[in-house]
Amino acid sequence: MAREAPEIPEPTVRRVLGGGPFAEIGDPAVAVADDRSGLLAVGGDVGSAQWTGGPRGTGWSGHRIGVYERDGLRCRYVLRSGKPVRALAFHPVLPLLAVGTGCYDGGYFFEGELLLVHLDTGDAVSALEYEREVLDLAWRGEAELRLVLSPSEDWEGPVAHEQGHAVVVHRADWCAVGPGDVLGEELDVPAASYDRPDRGPEARRLLTALAGQAGRRWSPRRRVWAVEGLPDGRVLAALDGVLAESWLPSGERQWAVADEEGGRQLVMSGDAASVWANAERLRRHAPPGWKRGGARIARIEVDTGRVLETVRPDGYAVLVPGGGRRMVLRPVGEPSAGRERLSMSELDGIAGAAGADVRQGTGAGDFALFNHPFPVRRPSRPYVLVGTHAQWSHRDLWVSAVDEDGTPRPLFPHGRPPTEDHFGGPAVEIAQSLVYAGSVHEPHARRPGSCYVVRRSLDGEVMWEHRGDHRATALDSDGENVYAADVSGALTVLDAETGGVRRRIALAVDGVPTCALSLAVTPQGWLLVGTFDGRIVEYGWDRPTGTMGFRRPAGPGTRV
Repeated sequence: MAREAPEIPEPTVRRVLGGGPFAEIGDPAVAVADDRSGLLAVGGDVGSAQWTGGPRGTGWSGHRIGVYERDGLRCRYVLRSGKPVRALAFHPVLPLLAVGTGCYDGGYFFEGELLLVHLDTGDAVSALEYEREVLDLAWRGEAELRLVLSPSEDWEGPVAHEQGHAVVVHRADWCAVGPGDVLGEELDVPAASYDRPDRGPEARRLLTALAGQAGRRWSPRRRVWAVEGLPDGRVLAALDGVLAESWLPSGERQWAVADEEGGRQLVMSGDAASVWANAERLRRHAPPGWKRGGARIARIEVDTGRVLETVRPDGYAVLVPGGGRRMVLRPVGEPSAGRERLSMSELDGIAGAAGADVRQGTGAGDFALFNHPFPVRRPSRPYVLVGTHAQWSHRDLWVSAVDEDGTPRPLFPHGRPPTEDHFGGPAVEIAQSLVYAGSVHEPHARRPGSCYVVRRSLDGEVMWEHRGDHRATALDSDGENVYAADVSGALTVLDAETGGVRRRIALAVDGVPTCALSLAVTPQGWLLVGTFDGRIVEYGWDRPTGTMGFRRPAGPGTRV
């Protein structure tokens, strides 16, 4: 168990890169302005926490409801929603916002909520007795709310996706409605044909116009998957729609390389004059003949943003750096024939490299990269997770070091305890040890304490372990502290020597909560945080001496 550690002060925000109006809600799905209150409500989506080579089962929802002041566009607060936001309506008199959410679960049910947001406090009430997808809503005076609901399930087949139940609910005081107060029997009306509207284009037009009226420019940004700080103070990032971008110390964006899907990883070249960026390719962005999940790996000149070379491996891939090497991890073979396996090959000349094959168990046919995320920062050698179970690739995972010939050499079981099924997560190497995050596979509901950060020597000895309830999204260390971000929006600072908690920080920008998807300690000792909502936040700590910054990161193999 982690021991007590001396507390450190609250960090300060040094600068925010990539910010702008309405950054908190990501890609807008619906927006409504209210002249009476002078407020604007926006429902949007900052995106999933998973990519082909990223973690699975994070328990994350990127759906957001933001309430803004039209005068100045200041964000009052942001609420998380478990389902996509379908409709918004301000009450004509009361300080109340009605929100309809929902979606099809992919197998049988249409699920969602009617949320009543109290505008004075930001508190929300889920008003329906049972979950239903709310497709549309509108106030009919002070006491009546008209709803359009999806059928509860699709027992009648595809026709259910083209129907809606229109019903009017009456309450004398909607501010007094509590959780589950709108009963299912009140919504029992016949279904009729309903054409589901796409409110996204109109929402984008409204946000563009409101930003323009305030003398600002709105451009949606989402999911900063990777950040890196350079010795000269510049910042590199990879995010949705951008393979890589560079920010100057002045806060001005120096260059950006566009991409249909966007960068997921950044790995510096040996001379630091260029950076390798890895972008996945989903089916909607894949050229004819490409396999689903195919990657685009490009080397970009740091000073100019010029793409120097591009490699297109067959299928999806993950970059694995370490010890001056840059390798590519990718599955090859035919899963149906039981021949799917890992292929490790050097990035230079990958197109013709054979690499080393690593079988996943005995005749394994269920390997998937998102079961094996293990991005290690500051590695002295390449590390990967290797599954040894004969049928399930998320079982019996071993932390393995890649030898000179490209063959992974098992070091110790990944799981804590090893008898349970686990998913991988981010890691950092410190002084001949690995600090890594993981989580226990929970088929139904996540148990308290099922997520963890653990420090282990390379022979597998557990030096300390920290248990938590939320899955880690990013992790780095300066040699003195370990910084772990998770899907709750928290940043936990752990003592690198003992594992004790030194500080828990609720990440926020201008007082509004945000959540980290990536982070990195810079050469100057600052902490860069790449957020789900597309911003890059640089944090620092005030020291008792009046200086600001972290201890400089310890290099691979150095003693803390």
